[in-house]
Amino acid sequence: MPNVLVPISYHSITSRQKEAYNFQKVSAVLADFGFVTIHLSSDWGGADFIAQHIDGTTFLKVQLKGRLTFDDKYSGKDLHICFHENDVWYLYPHDELLKSLLTEGFFIGTSSWEDKKGYSVPGLSKRLETLLRPYHLGSEVTHI
Repeated sequence: MPNVLVPISYHSITSRQKEAYNFQKVSAVLADFGFVTIHLSSDWGGADFIAQHIDGTTFLKVQLKGRLTFDDKYSGKDLHICFHENDVWYLYPHDELLKSLLTEGFFIGTSSWEDKKGYSVPGLSKRLETLLRPYHLGSEVTHI
């Protein structure tokens, strides 16, 4: 019997399928850091999934996004945001990074932040890549 497995084109699938695909991809990456993931059927405290570390004490509530995102509705919920860009995965604590970026003046004065208390970035600038480096899910990750 021939192999019937055929790779898909990410751009050809629906947004719901993309979320499931991204969950599977980031779960594999997080496994390298000793985490197992539990997908939630509906958002729980803003989280799409829980990442549980093998140490038995570290649990991360994670919101999976398509890009760097901040939103007031995630504030104060001890959430991590996870997204990927150019095959690089990032996992950052929402409130901590938001505070840091606001201190540096990012999105201050934009109608998106000032009026709607939300901001997302469709592509990372070099400055944002530098600021996100500690949250890159690679060999040099320093924050989780």
